[in-house]
Amino acid sequence: MDWLTTYKIPLGGWISDGVDALNDNAAFVFDAIAIGLGTLIESIIGILQAVPAVVLVLVFAAGAYALHRSWKLALLIVLSLFLVINMGYWRETTETLALVVVATATCMIVGVPIGIAAAHRPWLFALLRPVLDLMQTIPTFVYLIPTLILFGLGVVPGLISTVIFAIPAPIRLTHLGVSSVPKTLIEAGEAFGASRSQLLWKVELPHALPTIMAGLTQCIMLSLSMVVIAALVGAAGLGVPVVRALNTVNIARGFEAGLAIVILAIILDRVCKQPQRGKRGG
Repeated sequence: MDWLTTYKIPLGGWISDGVDALNDNAAFVFDAIAIGLGTLIESIIGILQAVPAVVLVLVFAAGAYALHRSWKLALLIVLSLFLVINMGYWRETTETLALVVVATATCMIVGVPIGIAAAHRPWLFALLRPVLDLMQTIPTFVYLIPTLILFGLGVVPGLISTVIFAIPAPIRLTHLGVSSVPKTLIEAGEAFGASRSQLLWKVELPHALPTIMAGLTQCIMLSLSMVVIAALVGAAGLGVPVVRALNTVNIARGFEAGLAIVILAIILDRVCKQPQRGKRGG
């Protein structure tokens, strides 16, 4: 079996050379992206932290009630976020919220159009499938290394890694939702003279909306699962106290920070779920 290892294919070397070439020849592009994304996230964090915590909690609760007409959800948000404030993790929670919002928005803006295109072009989805499988299964630390080299230490490599890890969800679920539209609906729209764009906006997307929203909530959960990993490359947020608790074997601190992440995940999941007709007000 020595002949199999004698002439090793330098796959890792090729990837390393490619990253080095990008870093040497396009560093200004990655620096501009890092500055732009970093400024965006810092601006969101600044806005969230400029508002008094209690006021912001009430604003979140009022927005959730206006969206879902559920006083139970509003009460859950108030009590849960007051617990986070009481534990002393409000600042870290706002930092994590900013990261998750930007990562999720990026995934949806990029992922939904790709999913629509893949649903209309089977050959495109056939090309995307192995790439999506690779993005979802490769260990996150593997692509954290090149993003760290290209974008430097800070929140941006954590954000880029989070997007790479989470974006397959909206692509796959958008493709599933659009491709599962019954042919009878498409034929009915065509019979009424609808154009391709009208079919998309008035038939396909409304039918696929529940599946797309499932992709949104899954994207949020995947983004939150990257919080601790993003903290390893300099991203602020709730991942920082978790990492510090791990380094110092501080059970209390680790549990409290983990509980804050769980609370944020539950709130975002409940708020971003599509309201169900006939079940609002509960």
